[in-house]
Amino acid sequence: MTHPERSHSRARGMEYEGGTVFVFVPRRSDGLAEQVQELLDAGPYRYGDWFDLPMPLFLVHDDDTDDTFRLGVREERVELHVRSATSPAGVEAFHDRLTGRVGALDVRREQ
Repeated sequence: MTHPERSHSRARGMEYEGGTVFVFVPRRSDGLAEQVQELLDAGPYRYGDWFDLPMPLFLVHDDDTDDTFRLGVREERVELHVRSATSPAGVEAFHDRLTGRVGALDVRREQ
């Protein structure tokens, strides 16, 4: 798992480069965005969504593992973007909770 490189400048603010994205594709994807929303609501997550976008996009913190990641739902898949404060335990915990809610998942890792 590769963490993004973080840099900050007064002109551009915080920027991230690189990183890893885990893509979870449920074999049954009916109502996936709603299923993910219910999973986040059930905890142990604290999260906020981004503006009014055409897809659900959240910044998520797992209070159990103390991990932070960005989460998007589009085209019947869930994308978990590793941030600088994401550990393998946090990714595994989210995977297990999502599997418990939607069933079997196909998993891809993108760099």
